[in-house]
Amino acid sequence: MKKLLVANRGEIAIRVMKTANKMGIKTVAVYSTADRNAPHVKFADEAVLIGEAPSNKSYLLGDKIIEVAKSLQVDAIHPGYGFLSENADFAEACEKNNILFIGPKSKAIKIMGSKLAAKDAVKAYNIPMVPGTDEAITDIPEAKKIAAKIGFPILIKASAGGGGKGMRVVEKEADFTSQMDRAISEAVNAFGDGSVFIEKYVTSPRHIEIQIMADTHGNVVHLFERECSVQRRHQKVVEEAPSAVLTPEMRKKMGEAAIKVAKSCDYVGAGTVEFLLDDDLNFYFLEMNTRLQVEHPVTELITGTDLVELQIRVARGETLPIQQEDLKITGHALELRVYAEDPLNDFLPSVGNLEVYQLPVGENIRVDNGFEQGMDIPIYYDPMLAKLITYGKTRAEAIQLMQKAIQEYHVEGIQTTLPFGTFVCEHEAFRSGNFDTHFVKKYYSAEALKEKHEEEAKIAALIAVKQYIEDQKTLRLPH
Repeated sequence: MKKLLVANRGEIAIRVMKTANKMGIKTVAVYSTADRNAPHVKFADEAVLIGEAPSNKSYLLGDKIIEVAKSLQVDAIHPGYGFLSENADFAEACEKNNILFIGPKSKAIKIMGSKLAAKDAVKAYNIPMVPGTDEAITDIPEAKKIAAKIGFPILIKASAGGGGKGMRVVEKEADFTSQMDRAISEAVNAFGDGSVFIEKYVTSPRHIEIQIMADTHGNVVHLFERECSVQRRHQKVVEEAPSAVLTPEMRKKMGEAAIKVAKSCDYVGAGTVEFLLDDDLNFYFLEMNTRLQVEHPVTELITGTDLVELQIRVARGETLPIQQEDLKITGHALELRVYAEDPLNDFLPSVGNLEVYQLPVGENIRVDNGFEQGMDIPIYYDPMLAKLITYGKTRAEAIQLMQKAIQEYHVEGIQTTLPFGTFVCEHEAFRSGNFDTHFVKKYYSAEALKEKHEEEAKIAALIAVKQYIEDQKTLRLPH
């Protein structure tokens, strides 16, 4: 592999290119008109404009990207995450054009891309699943009967869904029909596919995922878990590894289950198996993400691995250089997704110009970043600017360092999730490790954040007054 095209933008494009550089592989960036001056474009060895700002006119044009790759004699394409990363047709088109797709084969992407097909594939492997239906539901009266049997509350989910779209919690039977209609129309609008299924709603779940890596020689390893329970709108904001609640026995069990899920679809490359963990620490298979995850850095830090390098090696047909017994957890890592969103206004996207943009630096602080000072935040894409990752010998140390790093991360011109990160790190529920996916719903409000700001400003003012009085005393002392 001499040349790699990264079919993505922002921080993940740079992240992939850094590893390619380290491995002596040349890189090609693609970009839209909105990203003409973006750091990933400057970072690559070559860069090609592929279209207008909206992603369906640029980053989602698979055929155009393959055309560029062929014209530049590219050997492989890394899709990053989002965009074309879980698009089976794109993976197949790469294969047909003799370009390595750095990810699983299209068959695995197809199976795991449909939540129902995924359930079906893992059924034979005796993996615990949340009680629910095995196939898509269109007959509402029939579905109502099933729901009553499972017991309320239940969850209606779009089979093709992701990112929290097409999901509805139904607390009681009376609301079932109206919520079902809504979920179906939401699924049709978001995914062009109205098939939904129902399952028991786990009331206080934790969201735990296991990172796996598989080669083409039948070897599969897991690289332990990530705790991703701090979410807003079903999307993760704070992630950590390892989880504060898993025992070594549970970790082993969940790791083995994740490996079975990978084997159920002949998986190759990096993948993540997501589980729900209930109050009694029972775990249930949720879905598999057939790509590199946003939160992969926390796993890299606790295992001392480079997951992108492993992805590239496996894509080249190499045998995995690590075996399960080589992998150990060392220390603790925490990641905050720095979104251009306003935590005081329901996390709505905050667009504008990065008038000030200075990153924290220091030992055990890692920033996977895609922006620089003076840039405008485009409205066309996901609002993530960067990921702030800290590492410590213990969880407390990683949290402490995260608080310090957030203070040293200076952004002006837009709102970001940095203050929310501080709120999480200081909250007793998070610090104690006793929290679930309802953390935001239970503890967070714009008011709580404002109060904290005011309290901090008050303390700062008191300290300043005290210092002023001290200084005056010193000045007045007779010489």
